[in-house]
Amino acid sequence: MMELADIEWVNPNAIWLLVPLAVLGGWYFWRERNLKPVLAYSSASPLADLPKTWASRLHWLPAALRLLGLCMLVLAMMRPQSRKSWQNVHTEGIDIMLSFDISASMLARDLKPNRIDASKQVAMDFVESRPDDRIGLVVFSGESFTQCPLTSDHAVLKNLFAEVHTGMVNNGTAIGMGLATAITRLKQSKAKSKVIILLTDGVNNAGNISPELAAEAAKPFGIRIYTIGVGTLGMAYSPVGMYPNGEFVFDYVKVEIDEPVLKRIARETGGKYFRATDRKSLGKIYSEIDKMEKTKFEEHLYTKRSEWFFPLAGFALFLLLLETLIKRFWIKTLS
Repeated sequence: MMELADIEWVNPNAIWLLVPLAVLGGWYFWRERNLKPVLAYSSASPLADLPKTWASRLHWLPAALRLLGLCMLVLAMMRPQSRKSWQNVHTEGIDIMLSFDISASMLARDLKPNRIDASKQVAMDFVESRPDDRIGLVVFSGESFTQCPLTSDHAVLKNLFAEVHTGMVNNGTAIGMGLATAITRLKQSKAKSKVIILLTDGVNNAGNISPELAAEAAKPFGIRIYTIGVGTLGMAYSPVGMYPNGEFVFDYVKVEIDEPVLKRIARETGGKYFRATDRKSLGKIYSEIDKMEKTKFEEHLYTKRSEWFFPLAGFALFLLLLETLIKRFWIKTLS
């Protein structure tokens, strides 16, 4: 349904022509109310029982039709136009692979409740904040595999992310393998912007691909790599062994993150290195990456206008013609 807000008036000042019409209409109906036709009879009693005809009851109709027709002509002169506007929004999304360390050391409790759970929650918040991007997930420890390929169905991604835990693969820290698997998922992408966010808390000590070699492989495909080192400065309460029943033995150990390698990977691929020493700083890191990797939007505004001059003018002429016909053939006036 068309609303008044959707109407534009090309000649709005023509509305002042309604003022003399309002005065004319007021004068006419005042006159009709106060002036009565008079016929001289020796006695009015013979006329008392005469029935009132529709013609006598509707003697005001021609004047009303004339005024309404003139008002419609004024509205037509104001040139009303209905307007419909809509937008076509084109998004140029970013393809993002999260490469996530799930080695046993990620159970360290310097981030609450531990590194892996804190990192998962912050990463899922990041996923939720980017509805227009395709995002996938690679996990690595002593080996790496794709937990979720690139997808725009973030509900599925978050469910698969929630299932991630340590012990899914052999223990170790194969950073190069984690990067290589993510690059394999991105290299066929048609997106103009391709990003890997690598999160780890250690030093590459497993796999047959070095982090530096993986970074070199990313460059021809225009893949930027952001690296995040997770762990407090100094000592952290971390797994150091395992009881026969399968539970981890915890003790305080020195936090070792290969920051020089992580910085080199980021620098050579156009990304950036971050250090997260607690959950709050980790959240800020993802927020900063979110600001740097903005999805591009192109908005095109379209407007369609429909002219209402001819329908209003036609209706006005119809009313004026109807007034003439009624006066001529139905309501007879005394001359």
